[in-house]
Amino acid sequence: QQAMIGVRCQADRLLGVAEAVAAFPEVSYVVVTAGSYDILVEVVCEDNDALLHFLTERLRRVDGVNETETFVYLRMVKQTYAWGTR
Repeated sequence: QQAMIGVRCQADRLLGVAEAVAAFPEVSYVVVTAGSYDILVEVVCEDNDALLHFLTERLRRVDGVNETETFVYLRMVKQTYAWGTR
């Protein structure tokens, strides 16, 4: 199960939260953002149960995480990574 998770956290713990979340093996992408969420996190989990476990037992227990919103991927239509190419 693949999902994007918006994270709101305590302002004074922003970078610490991002680093802690980035260390989880399920996490493939972490960015600090401006807008509705402080951090966006992409995860790849084995199934819905594994995603639930990640959300409840790991992500939401990170010190400084205040709130999360999860967007489960139903179908990947396009994914392109062309970093550094012209």
